[in-house]
Amino acid sequence: MAILVVGSVAFDSIETPSGHAERCLGGAATYFSLAASYFTDVRVIAVVGEDFTAAEEDVLKRRGVDTRGIEHVAGKSFFWRGSYLKNLNEAQTHETHLNVFETFSPSVPAEYADSEFLFLANIDPMLQANVRKQMPRVRMVCGDTMNYWINDHRENLEKVLTGLDGLLINDGEAKLLAKDANLVRAAEKILASGPKSLIVKHGEYGATAFFGDKLFPGETNHVALPFRAPALPLSEVVDPTGAGDSFAGGFFGYLASHQEITPATFKRAMFYGGVMGSFAVERFGTERLQALTREEIDRRFALFRELSHLD
Repeated sequence: MAILVVGSVAFDSIETPSGHAERCLGGAATYFSLAASYFTDVRVIAVVGEDFTAAEEDVLKRRGVDTRGIEHVAGKSFFWRGSYLKNLNEAQTHETHLNVFETFSPSVPAEYADSEFLFLANIDPMLQANVRKQMPRVRMVCGDTMNYWINDHRENLEKVLTGLDGLLINDGEAKLLAKDANLVRAAEKILASGPKSLIVKHGEYGATAFFGDKLFPGETNHVALPFRAPALPLSEVVDPTGAGDSFAGGFFGYLASHQEITPATFKRAMFYGGVMGSFAVERFGTERLQALTREEIDRRFALFRELSHLD
């Protein structure tokens, strides 16, 4: 079962206490696609400029990602420069150049119309809504957003939320979206606004899922309480960029690899999301995600299980 992801494919220049890297392959759709590709088929819709060469596209193709939806246009690709020298949990942005991404208008190719899963990465809510309309028969749709869209495009964002099976955001974004500093109350308000589930990412502290009563019909009693998945303590974090998008890719990729989505499958997907996020931060950019094996992923999943196993 294929996932269609719509988002950014970009270049990043990053500095952390571990060093720096110039023009790494990045972007939300890139991290998501690579992480999800270890579980199921992935198709990507994005826009890139003339600086995005066959070498960069081959990074995705080697993982089996279908790149026919990447539009190549004149100009430069989306570029971001940032650092984590003050705090590994918070990026300091030094430059952002949208370039060709500024006029991105995603259109779903005919060959992607049978995609059963849709992930709307962090882009303009109007674009998210447009893609969602083009995919009326998807089995499950999840999405992401950020502070800018919450603050300045709330009305459009709220329209997107009503059509989501899952919203994946961090705890600060959840509180901002709900206008409530208490995470539990914030989650209740967000679920009441439309999404069937809310997955709140806590960075190095794991993630929490909150469930509405429509995600698993007939199984409400099993999912009434939030579910917390741990994060793996790491001795060194080289580059946190893309950890959240990698979490999303692992989470959604695992879900898409199953015929039936149950509470148990959903919870295991949370663990696999954490696994992929933990790998992503071990190298600069997407380097670590490019060369994993499923055996490595499953071994780390076992470590995550040990973290939460009481008896």
